[in-house]
Amino acid sequence: MITVVGIKSCDTCRKVLAWLASENLDHSYHDLRVDGLDSGQLARWFKACGWEALLNRRSATWRTLSDAEKSDLTAKKAEALMLAHPTLIKRPVFEVGGNVYIGFSDSVKATLDA
Repeated sequence: MITVVGIKSCDTCRKVLAWLASENLDHSYHDLRVDGLDSGQLARWFKACGWEALLNRRSATWRTLSDAEKSDLTAKKAEALMLAHPTLIKRPVFEVGGNVYIGFSDSVKATLDA
């Protein structure tokens, strides 16, 4: 089972869900805005991918943060920001059999379709 984590207003997340349906791949969807995010889930993603890979510095949410919040980032500070503002997480995030993948590149597609 593939778990897709994202937000419903994200164009890429909508493309992912349409693609998964067209490929008849068994999946569930976790909406960060509706279903939230817990520290255990985020810790697994940090361990698998690193906080730098998860932090979306191009998001609208990132641009609204103060300079103090954006400066001198550490894993701990990034974790607190992502828990407070889940839309700072790059989307989509896939959880498949204990593995974590970020984004919807061709290599991620191939992995999901395997």
